[in-house]
Amino acid sequence: MATLPRTATAFWEGALKTGRGGISTPQSGVFAEQRFGFGTRFGDEKGTNPEELIAAAHAGCYSMALGFMLETAGHVVTRIDTEAKLALSVGEASGPAITGIALTVRATVPGLDAASFAEFANNAKANCVVSKALSVPITLDAALR
Repeated sequence: MATLPRTATAFWEGALKTGRGGISTPQSGVFAEQRFGFGTRFGDEKGTNPEELIAAAHAGCYSMALGFMLETAGHVVTRIDTEAKLALSVGEASGPAITGIALTVRATVPGLDAASFAEFANNAKANCVVSKALSVPITLDAALR
């Protein structure tokens, strides 16, 4: 089995509310120290945040998985639009937590009935790479410089 490495990096400087960070995707070059901080995570400041990126990854992965499943079954997909709305709970005593992701999908697939589409949609939800990744073990290698 081939393993395809996908890499992102992040840095953080300073205190929680006044500090700043940057997220980069050196492999693709799409992000180069894209700004994030307390205000972009828990407020409405411009910039990204880790939770938004998880939601974006989930929406993209889900759309591709659903399209592939439909294609494999012989259906021609005109368009799939997916919104992933991640719920970030901030009122918990244990700290912020991702409490769920709501996927909303609208698709144009000529000749496919609603019941069959629902089966494909649920299969993609259960089996897209990001859906499965949200419950995988995470390893850590930590050291001081």
